[in-house]
Amino acid sequence: MKKSIFVKALAILTATVLLIASFAGCAGNESGASNSTASTADKADSSTADVVYRTLDEIKSSGKIKIGVFSDKNPFGYVDENGKYQGYDVYFANRLVKDLGVDVEFVSTEAASRVEFLETGKVDIVLANFTVTDERAEKVDFALPYMNVALGVVSPDSRVIKSLDELKANDEVIVITGTTAETYLTEKYPNIKLQKYDTYANAKTALENGQAAAWANDNTEVIAYALQNKGYTVGIPELGSKDTIAPAVSKGNKTLLDWINSEIKTLGKENFFHADYEATLTGTYGKDYEEKLVVEGGKVN
Repeated sequence: MKKSIFVKALAILTATVLLIASFAGCAGNESGASNSTASTADKADSSTADVVYRTLDEIKSSGKIKIGVFSDKNPFGYVDENGKYQGYDVYFANRLVKDLGVDVEFVSTEAASRVEFLETGKVDIVLANFTVTDERAEKVDFALPYMNVALGVVSPDSRVIKSLDELKANDEVIVITGTTAETYLTEKYPNIKLQKYDTYANAKTALENGQAAAWANDNTEVIAYALQNKGYTVGIPELGSKDTIAPAVSKGNKTLLDWINSEIKTLGKENFFHADYEATLTGTYGKDYEEKLVVEGGKVN
């Protein structure tokens, strides 16, 4: 009898435990649903956390803007004998800084690093002779243009290359990694052998040492090189399509982009970019190239 009572009590206790476990399971499911929702919300929040750029207000609050420029591309961006950044892009950058009312930190960049520096938040703006292309526009946001550009090819006077068809099977052409020249020749002339360099200084040295038949780059750069160095001629002044140079910001940084666009339009009213040309480029190009190169107020002719 006692054994029977004990068995019944044990059965009741087991049922009670199972019932409690069942409720706990339901509660756990509700909690799990809640956690799942929170996790989704966290992911949504993480999209904002992934943003690396600083807005216009954040830059103003910090009191400093970081601008990516070249340090070895005279006359557009270079470091002079006193260790100061100079050039057409830097002249423009200094005016942006002045009108924004902040200090500046110039960050030296190579051509291949320009997109990466914006994607990682290393700089706020890139002003480094940055040609606008559809491919780049998928990764960064370009402001209005301030210069015209095309590709050009410079070669020694001993053998001026006037057409890419003149290149022989063993001839090589110098390009800078990450430039439109590299992209253009790779896509349009896959049979041409390319010598790729990360810096302009190394590219120039290679050309001067006779390591290649020619150097392809922005025509502004190769024209400047030929004018500054005897014994070289730009046999191909325009190759491919005509493009533009523009400032770039991180993808989605609308407040900074809008401000730069407004600034470019305002500067156009005072012919700022012509003044920039005359202060930084006349010594290299003379007056003949001014109207061909300068884009004033973001309006391309």
